[in-house]
Amino acid sequence: MANQRIAIIGLGRIGAAFLRQITRRLDHGLDLACVAEPMDTPGRQAAVQAGIKVCSLDDIVAMGEGIDVIFELTGLPEVRRQLREKLVGSENSRTVIASESIVRVIWALIGDEALPVIPGRATGY
Repeated sequence: MANQRIAIIGLGRIGAAFLRQITRRLDHGLDLACVAEPMDTPGRQAAVQAGIKVCSLDDIVAMGEGIDVIFELTGLPEVRRQLREKLVGSENSRTVIASESIVRVIWALIGDEALPVIPGRATGY
């Protein structure tokens, strides 16, 4: 089976923690194609230091079906909406958008530490 090519959008507390876990498991059939984070967060800095490509939301959408799963971890409904609209507009019906809810399920299976909880933050779609 081919590696699953993934992208992570949002490298705040949750995205940065998820990035750390994912980079520890890249030899398990994952290919982290890129991340998107416009702010100078510690998570973005960690991605740069690890040599992971940092790009924009539009750059990720432009990769088309070359991305299997996009982990959208910004916690911002507007970003989720934009991402869905951009994927539909690009006629990409293959790439899956994984929300923070899905990340929390994955985390329960692979996490070595507690995933941050941000009070009042919606995790669904």
